[in-house]
Amino acid sequence: MARRPVIKPRKVASQVRSRATVDALVEATARILVKEGFDKASTNRIAEVAGVSVGSLYQYFPCKEALVAAVIERHQQEIMQTVRSELAEMVVQPVEQWVRQLVAVAVKAHRVDPDLHRVLAEQIPRVGKLAKLETFNRENYTLFRTYLESHQDELRVDDLELASFVCVTSIEALTHNAVLHGSVMLADEGAARFIDEATHLVVGYLKRSDLAT
Repeated sequence: MARRPVIKPRKVASQVRSRATVDALVEATARILVKEGFDKASTNRIAEVAGVSVGSLYQYFPCKEALVAAVIERHQQEIMQTVRSELAEMVVQPVEQWVRQLVAVAVKAHRVDPDLHRVLAEQIPRVGKLAKLETFNRENYTLFRTYLESHQDELRVDDLELASFVCVTSIEALTHNAVLHGSVMLADEGAARFIDEATHLVVGYLKRSDLAT
């Protein structure tokens, strides 16, 4: 059995200069992944694009997989920042509007560097932290469930934990696959139609038929 690569950084950059070096390495890794692919992202190539020595690279990262993990973490943070800032303002909205904005937030999140998102999803080995690429985390599931609790009299579902999983996972899967296989659906008018259809799907699952619009 092949050994799993060590993907933790060797050390944390604490000074301005060292942080700049790490940022340059992570950015170079992201650019190479998008333009040349995972297989071409050697440590030598990453160091060359970042404008640092390979020795400097190895001071912070033991291998290219550790750099890819850092790219994933940065991309994940950018996505979660987008999602968190939007969801916090939506808790008092009616069900249809809440779901519509949730789908719109998922679309917006997947528009954060979609080319990188596609490469990370398609080319990166599914190992440890490298397997983690998601739009909604546990915090968002909890927020969704809390919202459903406050609107339970409008819903046809009883198991709110399951309903939260079904809805959030469905929205995530739809938008994720739209990025991977049909990114045109998330552009301009296509995005509006996508949001309409996904909203109709989720609201139809959630709401009592006598209250559905």
